[in-house]
Amino acid sequence: MQSDYAKQGKTAAIVAYITIIGTIIAYFMNQESKNLFASFHIRQAFGLWITFYILIALANIFDSLMIHFAFYVFSIVLIVFGLITAIREEQKTVPIVGPYFQQWFSFIK
Repeated sequence: MQSDYAKQGKTAAIVAYITIIGTIIAYFMNQESKNLFASFHIRQAFGLWITFYILIALANIFDSLMIHFAFYVFSIVLIVFGLITAIREEQKTVPIVGPYFQQWFSFIK
């Protein structure tokens, strides 16, 4: 576990993983305090939800139940991983795409 600093941003970090609306709410929750722990998880969650919607749009092109299922499972596993790391107060990037989210969404502070 990290310091009290992570505990202060924990609520916003957890809320960020609960739908894209939760990510937006967490973003505004973090505007006053600018907690780096919360910002890290907001970037991760924002990237995961954007990836989720892009993958589902791509799956619609193929019109295959197996592809839909695979994309859903992939997305849900990554979202749950991010949520668990937020609950544990850890700053781990999600596998495969997490480091890219930190670079691409660096404007989220």
